[in-house]
Amino acid sequence: MTTRTGHRDRRRNAPARVAAVVLGAALSLATAVAIWVTGRHHSPQYTTNLFGAQGADAVVLKARLGTALFGLAVVQLLLALWMYGRLPGLTAASRGVPTAHRVTGWAAFLLSVPIAFHCVNTYGVETTSTRVFLHSVAGCALYGAFVAKVLVVHSRHLPGWTLPVAGSALFCAVGVLWYSAALWTLNGSAVPGL
Repeated sequence: MTTRTGHRDRRRNAPARVAAVVLGAALSLATAVAIWVTGRHHSPQYTTNLFGAQGADAVVLKARLGTALFGLAVVQLLLALWMYGRLPGLTAASRGVPTAHRVTGWAAFLLSVPIAFHCVNTYGVETTSTRVFLHSVAGCALYGAFVAKVLVVHSRHLPGWTLPVAGSALFCAVGVLWYSAALWTLNGSAVPGL
């Protein structure tokens, strides 16, 4: 009997869950679009500095910071997999793992802000080549995915699949950003496939 009641409650809450997913997706998309529109209408200021570095030095610094950001994203992914028992050979995660996951996530977000500010302020959103277009889209998607993940983490009414989807989107955005800019810079202006 309890199973039927639980099933009925889920069906009754289905419209609220759908509305929450749609609202979260809309807010995430709105965030990404707002950054895109801002970047497209921004006049590039090529003299913008990043922690005192300008020009080519700022680009190299940004590539190093981007690599550190990607490293934090990998750590976050591994901690998430550990928390949910998806890493073969490891026992259940200790109580400190969720805290480490949150701290690493906020550190990654805070590290991304000066990088993103420099990108948008210096270049805006550009579409001059496939690599640059991909980088611009991923940069906008990063903050849309971040909004989605924060909304999902703080919601008790969303289906269980939404958290791994939001986390995966965030990880993929960081990976594409690293591949299309940091790796490109640190590899002598070349990356495989682009």
